[in-house]
Amino acid sequence: MTQYDLLNALLHFLFFFMGTGIGSFLNVVIYRLPLGISVNNPRRSYCPSCKNQIPMWLNIPIVSWLMLRGKCAKCGCSISPRYLGVELLTGLLFYAIFWRVGGDWTLIKEWGPAMLALWIFTALLVAGSFIDIEHYILPHEITMGGTIVGLISATLVPSLVGEESHLRGFLLSLASGALGLGGLWLVVELGKLAFGRKRLSFEKPAPWSVTQPNDDEPPIVTLDGEQTGWADIYSRASDRMIITSPALSVNELSFTDVTAELWMEKLKVRSADGSLQEFALEGVTHLKGTTTSVVIPREAMGFGDVLLLMMIGTFTGWLCVLFTVLAASLLGTLIAGLSRLFGRSEWGQKIPFGPYLAAGALIWVFYGREILDWYMSFLIPRVL
Repeated sequence: MTQYDLLNALLHFLFFFMGTGIGSFLNVVIYRLPLGISVNNPRRSYCPSCKNQIPMWLNIPIVSWLMLRGKCAKCGCSISPRYLGVELLTGLLFYAIFWRVGGDWTLIKEWGPAMLALWIFTALLVAGSFIDIEHYILPHEITMGGTIVGLISATLVPSLVGEESHLRGFLLSLASGALGLGGLWLVVELGKLAFGRKRLSFEKPAPWSVTQPNDDEPPIVTLDGEQTGWADIYSRASDRMIITSPALSVNELSFTDVTAELWMEKLKVRSADGSLQEFALEGVTHLKGTTTSVVIPREAMGFGDVLLLMMIGTFTGWLCVLFTVLAASLLGTLIAGLSRLFGRSEWGQKIPFGPYLAAGALIWVFYGREILDWYMSFLIPRVL
């Protein structure tokens, strides 16, 4: 084996294990960011159960989880397989990007910047996807922060968006981000108009209430014995839940035959004679009653998905934006449909869309052009 072959082989191993190391850090981001915990303090990873900081020799990506059989070395509590999965997935994706973009190691100055930018892009997608799966949110630190990084990356490496000059790379990146933001936002708004309400009716008056067991957490809506988190109902200030109430108690006040409009930050109680009373939810300590019908606001997707597509556009260009929306819709429909048909989830259950957008964007990075050329070959007749 020549020195050239040896260095080339080492690069293959190096980039995979570098990816697993980044995956280990992404696990920290996935766990801490939604909880508002700093990713730098404490600097070392710790067990989610006993909070014991994990020493370096027990924090080797993939190897440590397998050797410890997915358990904490100190308390013996189980550590989620997600930690292993994120490390392995990130390592494989980093290696795949090197395989797709990389080449002769002596020319790394030519393909290295593009590979580095795509690594950052991939890390953002992986972290955002797993946070969305676990918490149904996409933090601004990932979407909006990633958008800024995407603009910088496309300016420095214009080939990411199919351009050669730095200025055109920046302008196309900006326009593609705007397309992702505006296009998916329009879809969300149209979906809100078409499917934005869910109506429930009860033959007999059913009990409902709003409680907040912990001041540090959002309220909980209980309707006919079923509890729903505040964030599962409200995603914007204009959302409101309309409740027809034969009986209603607000603090020390009692109402009969009223319509209650429960907004994100306020409550409006409308009587049959048209009179209206408004309460700020901050001052409401007791809220319960009965209902015969409820209209609940629904979202086709969250605004975090819109911001994620904006970030995707800045890194990869407008063609990827269109491809990602189509691919994510197809993947989401197929996977969610199969899951529900086999009883793994229920119809109407909330589904995170961020992972499908991320998958669509990654498919574009690896095979998007080939798929597009294949598709266009069916639309444009070949000239003999």
